[in-house]
Order: sequence, then C-alpha cells, then structure tokens
Amino acid sequence: MADRARSEAAYARAKRAIPGGVNSPVRAFNSVGGTPVFIRSAAGCTLTDIDGNSYVDYVMSWGPLILGHAHPAVVEAVRAAALRGTSYGAPTEAETELAELVIALVPSIERVRFCSSGTEATMSALRLARAFTGRAKVVKFAGCYHGHGDAFLISAGSGALTHGVPDSPGITEGVSRDTIVIDYNDLDALRVAFAAYGDEIAAVIVEPYAGNMGLVLPQTGFLPGLRELTERYGSILIFDEVMTGFRVAPGGAGEREGIAPDLTTLGKIIGGGLPVGAFGGRSDLMARLSPEGPVYQAGTLSGNPLAMAAGLATLRGLQAPGVYAHLHALGTRFAQGMSAVFTRRDVPHVTANRGSMVGFFFTAGPVHNLAAAKRSDTALYARFFHGLLARGHYLAPSQFEAGFLSTAHREEDVDRTLAAAGDALAEALATSGA
Repeated sequence: MADRARSEAAYARAKRAIPGGVNSPVRAFNSVGGTPVFIRSAAGCTLTDIDGNSYVDYVMSWGPLILGHAHPAVVEAVRAAALRGTSYGAPTEAETELAELVIALVPSIERVRFCSSGTEATMSALRLARAFTGRAKVVKFAGCYHGHGDAFLISAGSGALTHGVPDSPGITEGVSRDTIVIDYNDLDALRVAFAAYGDEIAAVIVEPYAGNMGLVLPQTGFLPGLRELTERYGSILIFDEVMTGFRVAPGGAGEREGIAPDLTTLGKIIGGGLPVGAFGGRSDLMARLSPEGPVYQAGTLSGNPLAMAAGLATLRGLQAPGVYAHLHALGTRFAQGMSAVFTRRDVPHVTANRGSMVGFFFTAGPVHNLAAAKRSDTALYARFFHGLLARGHYLAPSQFEAGFLSTAHREEDVDRTLAAAGDALAEALATSGA
C-alpha cells in the first residue's frame, strides 16, 4: 500500500478552510471512500502526489489535457503570454485567432463567444435560445450534466410531463416548472413532450455522448431524432460538447455524427487546461448577443490571454497527422482490454469508447440511460478503483464519470494498466462484503 500520509494531512487541513476540503465535489472521493490524493505535479500521462507516488492518469483534469500534462508547446505558449500580461480587460488578436480556428474546425459554428467555464457557456446558450424563440421551457436528459446553472440541476418528475424536481436547495419552483427532464435515448418521451408543449419549448440541450453518468452512447436514430423534432417545432438544439469537443473528432460529436446543432457549447480542450468556455452556432442566433443584439452576456476574464494561448497551442497540436487515429486506437485498446479483464473473472460489465473518451460499468447492461447506469455495482467499482490506485493507476473516483486518454499515453501505458487491473479486480472480488 502506497504511503499517502501527506495527502491525508493536506485533506484534514483543507477541510478546515474549504467546504468538504475540495473545490469540486467529485474530488472528495465520497463515491469511492478514502482520502483524495493531493497532486504536486504532472507530466505527460503521469501524476505525482505530494507523497511522491506516481500514477498513470486516466482523468486528465476531466478531459482538457488531450496533449498530456505540461505539454511543452502549451507551457511555452502560456509562459510567453504571461510575460506580456495576464489579463487586459480589452480585446486581443488571440481571441479572434482562436475563434477563427474553432469556426474552421466545427462545421455548425459560424460565430463564437468565449467565456470562462463550461457552466457559463451552457447558461448563456440557454438564455440566448430563450430570447431567440420567445419561449421559456427547456428539455434536458436525466444523467446529462451541463454545469451547475439552476435550470440544469433538475431531476425528472414522476412522468415525462410532470414538473422537474430540484437536485439542489436554492432552485426555485419557477425554474423547475420550466424544465422538462426525460431519459437519455428516449425519443418517444421527447415526442410526447413536444406534442404537449411544442410551442413553449425554447431548446433541447444534450450531451451527444453522455459523460457524466459514465460514458453512455446514443442509440441509432436518437441524435437525428432530436434534430428532426427541434426543427419541426422551431426549438433550438444545443449540443453540449464541453467534453466531446475536439476530443472525439476535430469537429466534435456534431461532425462525427453528421448533425448540425443550432448552438454548441465548448470548454476543457479549448483552453488547454486553463479555465475557459465558449458557445457558438448559427450567425443569426449569435447576432442576438450584446453588444450587437439585446441578449446580455459578459465576463471580466472572458477571452483571457493565457487561456487563448493555451487553447491555440492545443488545437494546433491536434492538427498533426495521425493524432486522432492514435487517440482512437488507445481508447479502443483500453475499453476492449478492460472488457477482457472483466470477462476472465465473469464480472458483468459494459464498456464503451468514442475515440479517447472511455468508460465502463459493473452491470450486465445494456446501459442506455441513467436508470440503467445506476444498476452498476458501485461497491465493486470503489474497491477496484482503490486497487488500481494502490498500483499506480488513477481512474475517475466515481463509477459515473467518463475517462480520458491523451497523446502522451502509449500502448505500453495502457497495457501496464490492464495488467494491474487484473490484480486489482481479483483483490476487489476477494474482499467483497468485507
């Protein structure tokens, strides 16, 4: 067992100053138990904690670090930008340069606005959709996470046409009333919702590949069905590509699936590991934003020069020949390899990947929605997680999160993890019920 005494002390200290000791809840290890690992540094695909333990990383800052930790080109771009000043509160050419690159890569984006987080992007896209349509209601899918805006922290009611139920105190009844929550992959329920409220639904927002209930992929016809229904009823289709943007294809899931949403939200990779968000889409929609139009959206650090520099360096790095083929091969190797490990032990499971975005569930499956994902054996996942952590491999500290690989990972890294996974699983099964 690796010594993590310094992490334990650091966590005790953090809890005295920070609610729960962390600045984002999943980091607290509540889903898997134990003490979170405090990181000192990282390079390539390797994390090093404050006790000196090293881990092959499959979280990669929850997705942004597609080129790996501390990639030299990104570090140099940020360093050079910082030497010129960390923030101006005034326009820079780098903002336009990154905007032009995003527009060139993402087929459905004609104009784009930068902000400072994925949550800001989704909140702003939803406000824009409501203003454009003059409607109030929004449809979201259970298990898809779009940040912590009020409209997105709503669970499903008892049926497709009941009011949503707040996931958090502090969300008003009015917000709940305007949010319709249905199951991911359930086109029939969406048809029912549109039949009842078609002239009131401003937007449908979806993670095209859901990554916040574990990795759950769309069934055949689901995403085209969303496009057809929103067009028929005059609603705005929003693809939340904060995770999938530039990861599953150069132009994201929209390009990969051949579907053009009206608006797309971005984050993570677009900032190369620095805080950033963006939303973009059709020119007529984006023209409604202030100062060109009446829909207000602003941010002191929007278009921050450090984030723009990191984003440009990252997206340019992804243009190298063979990058996406390498990433896809790694993701497939990981998913298929994990499946083989689980099969050898007769453990019910489902694995999936889209490019370098990966996931697995300890359940017989299939997993097409949140209810099915929740049937997973989370206790087994927790033991498996800690078994791999003790052997130097860092997965997401929750069954219900996707994993990510980077160009810094190599086949031998994945193979070492798969070998360790066999031992970790054997140990996890032996301690079942302990």
